[in-house]
Amino acid sequence: MIESLAVVLGVALLAGAVVLLKHRFWPLGPDEEPREDVAEYISMMVGVLYALVLGLALVSVWDTHSGAEDHVAAEASAAHQIHLLAAGLPAAQADRMRGEIDTYIRHVTDTEWPAMAERAPLGPAGWRLLDEVRATSQVPADATPAQQATGQETLGQLSTLDEARRGREADSAERLSPAIWFGLIVGGVLTIAFMFMFGVQRSFTHVVMVMGLSGLITFTVLLIYQLDSPFHGLFAVDPTPFTRYF
Repeated sequence: MIESLAVVLGVALLAGAVVLLKHRFWPLGPDEEPREDVAEYISMMVGVLYALVLGLALVSVWDTHSGAEDHVAAEASAAHQIHLLAAGLPAAQADRMRGEIDTYIRHVTDTEWPAMAERAPLGPAGWRLLDEVRATSQVPADATPAQQATGQETLGQLSTLDEARRGREADSAERLSPAIWFGLIVGGVLTIAFMFMFGVQRSFTHVVMVMGLSGLITFTVLLIYQLDSPFHGLFAVDPTPFTRYF
C-alpha cells in the first residue's frame, strides 16, 4: 500500500515539476491565446475515450475478482457440507471420507494458494484428491435408504465443488488483455501530455490541475493492476472460507 501511494505521489510531483519548468522557460507570450478551441476539443475527446478505457478495464478486473471470491466461498461451503454428510454413511466409509476431504483442503490452502499467488499452474494433484473423495462416496449395495440418500446428496455437493474449483482455476489464470493495458498506458500519457498543449495563465492553477489528474490516473491504473491478480497483491482473495470451516 505504501509503495502504491509513493508511486502516485511521485508521478504527481513529476508532472507538477514539468509544469513549473514549462512556465519558467516557455511562458505564454503577450499576444498568445491562453487556450485554443481545436486543442481544447481534441484534449476533451482524448479524455473521454480514456475514461471509457479505464471504465472497461476496471469493470473487467472487478468482475474477475468478485467471481474469484464467489468461487472460493462456494468451494469451501461444498467441502464443508461433504464433511458433514459423511456422518450419514457407514462408520468406516465416513472416517475415510472425512480424512480425504481434509487432505484436499490442506492441499488447497497449503499448496495451491501459494501457487496461485505466484501465478503458477495448479497441476492435477487437486483433481486426483477429488476423484478419491468421489470414489469413497459410492455407497455399498446393502446401504440403507438413508445412506443412499446421503450418497446422492454427497454427489450433488461434489458437483458443486467441482464447478467452483474449475471457476477458481480459471480466475487464477485470468489476465487483462495486453491491448487494454496498451490503451491504459498510452491513453494516460496522452491525457496528461495534452494538458501542456495549451496554456493556463496561472502557473499554480496549472500545477494543481496536472498533479491532480496525473495522480488520479496513476492511482486508477495501480488499482486495476492490483485487482488484475485475484490471488495476489493488496486485494488478494485469501483462503479464509476454507480455514473457517476446517
